[in-house]
Amino acid sequence: MREICVQGLGFVGAAMAVATADVLTEEGQPLYSVIGVDRHGQESERRITSINHGEFPFKCGDPCLAEATKRAHSRGNLSATTDEGVYSSAAIIIVDINLDIDPREKMPRVALSEFENALRSVFSRAKEGCLVLIETTVPPGTCENIVVPIKHLELEKRGLAKDAVLLAHSYERVMPGKSYLDSIKNYWRVFSGETPGAAQVCEDFLRSVINTNEYPLTELKSMTASETAKVMENTYRAVNIAFIDEWTKYAETVGIDIFEVIDAIRTRPTHSNIMSPGLGVGGYCLTKDPAFTPAAMRQIFTGGKDSFPFSQLAMNTNAQMPNHTVDRLKQLLEDDLRKKKILILGATYRANVADTRYTPVQSLVESLEEFESVVSVYDPLIQTWSEMNRDTLSEFPKAEAYDAVIFAVAHDEFNSIDFEHWLIGGSTVILDACNRLSETERQRYRELGNVVESIGRGPGL
Repeated sequence: MREICVQGLGFVGAAMAVATADVLTEEGQPLYSVIGVDRHGQESERRITSINHGEFPFKCGDPCLAEATKRAHSRGNLSATTDEGVYSSAAIIIVDINLDIDPREKMPRVALSEFENALRSVFSRAKEGCLVLIETTVPPGTCENIVVPIKHLELEKRGLAKDAVLLAHSYERVMPGKSYLDSIKNYWRVFSGETPGAAQVCEDFLRSVINTNEYPLTELKSMTASETAKVMENTYRAVNIAFIDEWTKYAETVGIDIFEVIDAIRTRPTHSNIMSPGLGVGGYCLTKDPAFTPAAMRQIFTGGKDSFPFSQLAMNTNAQMPNHTVDRLKQLLEDDLRKKKILILGATYRANVADTRYTPVQSLVESLEEFESVVSVYDPLIQTWSEMNRDTLSEFPKAEAYDAVIFAVAHDEFNSIDFEHWLIGGSTVILDACNRLSETERQRYRELGNVVESIGRGPGL
């Protein structure tokens, strides 16, 4: 078996390690021996321990990923460690570490130091002929202007030629949730290599993991082009979402249902990917990726134009979206949120994913608490909300204890709750910010004496 190392065991790296370990030969034997590598720390140790016990380290809602983790553990070709020495025996090293930027800053800059140190650790150990594959989302120009010089310097220290270790970029399109594993194995990939030889090794590897018969690979002419494709496609989605924000407010003002309008528009194939209203944008990608290219123009392509008005406007608009839910709730509670007891259902950035990074629910909670609301959060996927330094409710509470309930995230677990029985005998304001409730449910809950409204719909719809 060829040895693969995955540097970084977050939501992308852990899934990539499992997907790679799940590849079998025609004889049914594992093709790769996969070792995940993470840095020292309590959370990293938890992830490593989970993988070494055959358990995927995150709640994900994808039974296929959980089973693939168990299979690889049983076969003995998937493990995890903090020992960076394992890089020296790897045929391929996949880099899946975080690269952060704070999009809230006036002139955001990418925090490159930890990324650079991680790459030094790799290139100071990688053996001749090894492929280093960058999957981390990086500012355009990072591979050619930052990674390549680090590679050359580290190889020179070891007395190796500059091309002794291969380098390629192929960004991930991982989608945590029900199709977590499928988003790696059955999805399109873009890639590019520093050299034709690197590109070929990268292509061969990707073909072994991905169903390229149905999801062909796309090779671009440079690693900068591949990096640009990643941040541009995520910026496009962020702009698409921001575009819906003003139509959401319009629909509520004039008394129409913007969801049925959008469904009508989607029948036109050219507009099938128009987004829907909601609480706001969250997650590790769409909130920050639009800031990467402007930052690249300042930090990498110095002297270039760094003005991206659509990208900046989209980020600003998306960051403010939770405030609209607060404003709507304030109207429903007669302009008084002070001391009101508010229950928020869902804390993660996406349904069926136990990830609270950059979740819009955080902004929602913070805004409500600025109005002195008493906020409780129930989320069946998380017990501790680390970013907010608080625990979520351990049990589903009674409706009668709250003045208002906000549906923030449409987890599947909520489908098993009998909300009609839950609301009987009370008089609660319900605000659906994630399109969780059907028209029938909304009408029935109103008949029980509750006020029920939705983000993206006029009053009473």
